[in-house]
Amino acid sequence: MVMESGDNGASARERLLGGDGGEAGSESAVAAGTLGMVFASTGVAVLGSFAYGVAIGYSAPTQAEIRQDLQLTLSEYSVFGSVITIGAMIGAVASGQIADVAGRKGAMRASALVCIVGWLAIFFAQSAASLDFGRFCTGFGVGVFSYVVPVFIAEIAPKALRGGLTTLNQLLVCTGLSVTYIVGTVVSWRMLVIAGLVPCMILIVGLFFIPESPRWLAKVGRQKEFEIALQRLRGKDADVSLEAAEIKEFIETIENLPKAGIQDLFSRSYIRPVIIGVGLMVFQQFVGINGILFYASETFVSAGFTSGNLGTILMGCIQAPITALGALLMDRSGRRPLLLISTSGLLVGSLMSGISFYLKTHGIFAEQVPVIALTGILVYIASFSLGMGSVPWVIMSEIFPINMKGIGGSFVTLVNWFGSLAVSFAFNFFMSWSSSGTFFFFAFVCAMAILFIVKVVPETKGKTLEEIQVSINHGT
Repeated sequence: MVMESGDNGASARERLLGGDGGEAGSESAVAAGTLGMVFASTGVAVLGSFAYGVAIGYSAPTQAEIRQDLQLTLSEYSVFGSVITIGAMIGAVASGQIADVAGRKGAMRASALVCIVGWLAIFFAQSAASLDFGRFCTGFGVGVFSYVVPVFIAEIAPKALRGGLTTLNQLLVCTGLSVTYIVGTVVSWRMLVIAGLVPCMILIVGLFFIPESPRWLAKVGRQKEFEIALQRLRGKDADVSLEAAEIKEFIETIENLPKAGIQDLFSRSYIRPVIIGVGLMVFQQFVGINGILFYASETFVSAGFTSGNLGTILMGCIQAPITALGALLMDRSGRRPLLLISTSGLLVGSLMSGISFYLKTHGIFAEQVPVIALTGILVYIASFSLGMGSVPWVIMSEIFPINMKGIGGSFVTLVNWFGSLAVSFAFNFFMSWSSSGTFFFFAFVCAMAILFIVKVVPETKGKTLEEIQVSINHGT
């Protein structure tokens, strides 16, 4: 059944291919109801994001202590630091299928359990093998989290708040990083494991008290649960009949669409969202963020500090507030302006850091070098936190139509983690080769990212998911 609906006369099939549908209905429902359950559900989901931040930041403040306690070489620790990305890549490949089969809540629950296994392996580790196994498990968990959390939030949030709420994903990632950086300077590496275990345990409990994504429930034919979940999200007194009817209509249309395969991502209909999503993720990683985050402490020592603690603590202090500012601006200034400002700041920070290491190598202004390096890295981290850390994930959750979300989101997330693997594994070796050259390369990537954003990335602020798809298809 395909019915004409809406001011623009778009068919259900056209609106489906543009998004999840039901946006207009959800807005009226929200106006009459309450956002309490939406906020509660988002709060539970982003515990996975917090665990993600702890996992990727864990190797930064613990490097010297773990290497000393377990007698690890630089290569062995580089494997430990980067093996999380191998697990995350596998998690990314599986994330769409897990989320489609087990549901968004089921995927988050499975991720949390795998992360718990990983953290326990790290806590009891007596060798590099146990460390690597634990790091791999946490990687698999956060690989799934990195896809399913923004998708879950985007599916339950009204369009006026979708950008800001989805950005909470990155805010909690940064908060997890900040906690890890700061606490990791004062507790042992084994005790720091608790920062990863606790949010996973709370998440598992919290999932019992929030509804599943109504769109997923409708998609798998669980009609009664779909209606209950939608009502809980919109408030007990809200009229959700219009939204429910629209979602049902979309699901009927889905059943008439061919099953999506990996080859469909490269068809003419979907290649532009793939280019946008993959491009943003490539640039997000190859500006060097995970190399700096994974090995922050040793990077500051290389710049001339006797200890990396000061720089690591300052990084931890600025990330969460700046990311919160980005979340507030997300639905006001728009996605593209935030990306451009963020990437320009990354360019400046990379250049400053590269210059500082160049001066250190040539013995110029030796006393000022640590301050220049610290300032450059802090500018870099603040700029990344403002937009480049969060906006690509928000856009990823918006640009794929629902019949392509699972496979498209998994592919884009896989590309992101592949880039993370390359950067995190090579970073220490690149720094040994040329510290200044490493940061000048990151600066070049930032410049290319600015051109890509200007030429390719659409603005999605204030648009329904179907309007976003129309703008992508018409190249606007």
